[in-house]
Amino acid sequence: PCMITLHINHCPVEVPEGTTILHAARKVGIKIPTLCHVESLCPIGACRVCVVELEDARNLAAACSMPVAKGMKVHTNTRRVRHARRLVVELLLSEHNGECQTCDRNEDCELQGLAAELGIREIEYTGEKTRKRIDASTPALLRDNGKCIKCRRCVSVCAEMQDVGALWPQNRGFETVIGPAFNHDLSTVPCVQCGQCAAVCPVGAITEQPHVDRVWDAIDDPDKHVVVQTAPAIRAALGECFGYPPGTLVTGKMTAA
Repeated sequence: PCMITLHINHCPVEVPEGTTILHAARKVGIKIPTLCHVESLCPIGACRVCVVELEDARNLAAACSMPVAKGMKVHTNTRRVRHARRLVVELLLSEHNGECQTCDRNEDCELQGLAAELGIREIEYTGEKTRKRIDASTPALLRDNGKCIKCRRCVSVCAEMQDVGALWPQNRGFETVIGPAFNHDLSTVPCVQCGQCAAVCPVGAITEQPHVDRVWDAIDDPDKHVVVQTAPAIRAALGECFGYPPGTLVTGKMTAA
């Protein structure tokens, strides 16, 4: 492919034609934050957290979707860029019905982490919060529309990675809802319960359905003999939690919980 040379923060970088500014910056170790980007899937450009400043351009550009051009001069950390990113995150926080103290993603939340990184200590904008709606209709997934930041990651993985298309944006502006058609429950559409949406959700809008209380009830029932069986995939995934390389088999090593 044709190679293109550009400058990012005065640093020259050469990348193939069609490369986005986001990936070009990564090549030279420059971090550009993003909330909607999912690696290997089509750019969404929805969150605008990844905006950068281009010399001789009037508007800021979304780094995740903007392709590089010959001689382009990109600045990723100017005052204008920092202000724009902070403004976007503050507006997301202003309507985010988060409940951080009890949220499943607390301290593992990308929105929370980004707010800390940008130095946001208080939210200047006050107003209506996103309307809360809990969807617990399926055995594996729990949806909370109040926490949704409309990044559309779940839409991308459901449609492009899984070829299911169970989730979709509806309405516009503040009224936007990400979910099954007509804002119905997830159980009404052909969701295969794969969990890809929960895996990529940056906040706690889609999480795994917890069954911990049911397990404790079974264990505490003197008339029940409880047997634990793990899913087959666990033997190849659990090792990462203990420092093993991804994919290491831990068969026979799971002894207690």
